[in-house]
Amino acid sequence: MSDDPGFGIYVHWPFCAAKCPYCDFNSHVRHQPVDQPRFAAALAREMASMRERTGPRTVRSIFLGGGTPSLMDPATVGAVLDAAAANWTVPDGIEVTMEANPSSVEAERFRGYRAAGVNRLSLGVQALNDRDLKFLGRLHDVEGALGAIRLARDIFPRMSFDLIYARPGQTAEAWTAELEQAIALAADHLSLYQLTIEEGTPFHALHAAGKLAVPDQDHAAALYETTQAVTAGHGLPAYEISNHARPGAESRHNLIYWRYGEYAGIGPGAHGRFIEDGRRVVTFTEKTPETWLNLVEAKGHGVTGGEVLTRSEEADEFLLMGLRLAEGIDLVRYEGLAGKPLPAQRISMLRDEHLVELVGNHRLKATAAGAAVLDAVVADLAV
Repeated sequence: MSDDPGFGIYVHWPFCAAKCPYCDFNSHVRHQPVDQPRFAAALAREMASMRERTGPRTVRSIFLGGGTPSLMDPATVGAVLDAAAANWTVPDGIEVTMEANPSSVEAERFRGYRAAGVNRLSLGVQALNDRDLKFLGRLHDVEGALGAIRLARDIFPRMSFDLIYARPGQTAEAWTAELEQAIALAADHLSLYQLTIEEGTPFHALHAAGKLAVPDQDHAAALYETTQAVTAGHGLPAYEISNHARPGAESRHNLIYWRYGEYAGIGPGAHGRFIEDGRRVVTFTEKTPETWLNLVEAKGHGVTGGEVLTRSEEADEFLLMGLRLAEGIDLVRYEGLAGKPLPAQRISMLRDEHLVELVGNHRLKATAAGAAVLDAVVADLAV
């Protein structure tokens, strides 16, 4: 485990072919073709502006997220990656991840993305039966998903895909069978998220109207426990609450977030966190793509706000992110951020409740029981 969490670049492509009813991400549907060369030029320009703030850095990973980045032309992806290399030091062989949807049209572009420099694909599969794919508003069916997975495994050195569980009516037996099918397909990494009802989404409106019933807390917890047991039993234990990998196949980019590293956020609605003038700053950009584009063309960036974090805020974020990891947090680093140690009495209380455990003298991690109620554990520790 490196003492330096590293520096990453996140690039947001905000466009989708359709808006999923559970999604509260910054994604937008456009019925006219997007001017990709114009957006690529704006992304490059915002990188140059951000480079002035971050200073020279060596990049550990690049992540193209969305939205649906696989709606980008391979030439657009290549231009974005070239711009990153023009502004920071990008060593050969670093992890370059792109999120993709498994529709057949996008799958045909996979070879172009690989040639552009993408070496890890993250597929938004979400379910392995057609009924639930339709319920989740996905545009692909299972046949299309399986084809995209096979193609991705042939083309990219590394591949992962997402599934959503705790779907209406989902039993532990059905989820176990689906998980085992997924593990056989995935090779070395899976992201497994519990369905949550996010405010402002169509699912939220349906749920509020009593037209969408999701598993109750006890059943959802049982499905979470099933997830942990099945993945661990097949050699893909959770290294983070929702992410499972064979040893060495963890997402290097997401580890930057969870280990509280630094990253530049580029594109509409992107957030960044990095050290500037000795302080950790947060940046966020305009969410509406066309407004962001106009801002970048007018002044070089679309940043509309940000803040400088206090030591206490840094320590709280470090705690919240780090305890999501199976490896836990370095207590010495926490003390360095906060200017004081975590309170021993609270650690002792949570240990007595079997929610946290100490590893040696300097690491604290959540137990399986603690991970299931992590927000409460963090609230007890944060001071």
